[in-house]
Amino acid sequence: MTTPKASPALVADVPAVIEETTRLLAAHYVFPEVAHRLAALLRGRLKEGAYDTADPAELGARVTADLQSENGDQHLRLKFHPERLQEDADQVDLAALRSEFGASLGGVPRVELLQGGVALLELAPLFFRLAWAAEPLSAALTLVAPAGTLVLDLRNMVGGDPDTVAFVCSYLLDERTHLNTQYWRAGDRYEQSWSLPHVPGARFGGAKPVYVLTSGRTFSAGEELAYDLQQLGRAVVVGETTRGGAHPRDGWAVHPHLEASIPVGRAINPVSGTNWEGVGVRPDVPCPADTALDRALHLATRESAPRG
Repeated sequence: MTTPKASPALVADVPAVIEETTRLLAAHYVFPEVAHRLAALLRGRLKEGAYDTADPAELGARVTADLQSENGDQHLRLKFHPERLQEDADQVDLAALRSEFGASLGGVPRVELLQGGVALLELAPLFFRLAWAAEPLSAALTLVAPAGTLVLDLRNMVGGDPDTVAFVCSYLLDERTHLNTQYWRAGDRYEQSWSLPHVPGARFGGAKPVYVLTSGRTFSAGEELAYDLQQLGRAVVVGETTRGGAHPRDGWAVHPHLEASIPVGRAINPVSGTNWEGVGVRPDVPCPADTALDRALHLATRESAPRG
């Protein structure tokens, strides 16, 4: 007999949730001016009765819609969690994450050699923290290194660790390369991300063709990998425009089941001088996501055909 899960706690004090959310916005959001406007908006909506509900999921949805109304920042949310949060919401449930890591073979659910010497490498659903992911990623990237062409499938990649993104890029480049710069509001500082000078195993290298598959689901760190490679001219992006989330975030519990997810930095690409926030990564070869693999294979076949 299974024990039914307890229902999420009702929101007993909506004003306290809104006030704490606005305080965190003002203290941490990467765009302080936007934070102050959003704080005023939330307080005004509270007075109007827009948040009159005891259902934490409904409150989270209403507040999230208002938070994203200013600039469409998809990392800026009042996120509902069915399970009770830890006191520090940014401390991810490691048991659940470990389970997801194992179920996806460390974020590498598919490695396949296709016709014509094309290797297909699917990375999903997350770029897990590098301490976990380095071994399976290194094994997979070393396995595909002899292939003539590589197709990276990011259609179901929805986020993860920027250090792991840099690790993957390192296998696809010949020289140490500046990939990205993060601006952090805390300390008003900049932090550069570079590919690694050395990697475990064999590199695919920087000369052979790479195609990156994207979808409307591809998000956050998945978008960073596609964008970094595209801006460097290292890969052809095939598929759909991605969701458009370029701001790294932290999380704070403002209720046992509600997390204030607040971007605390922004990406600055060294080639474009900007990022994919709000606009997504735009494919070089647009097509529906479910046809992207076939389209990439067609392009790869055409590229490898003898010139006459």
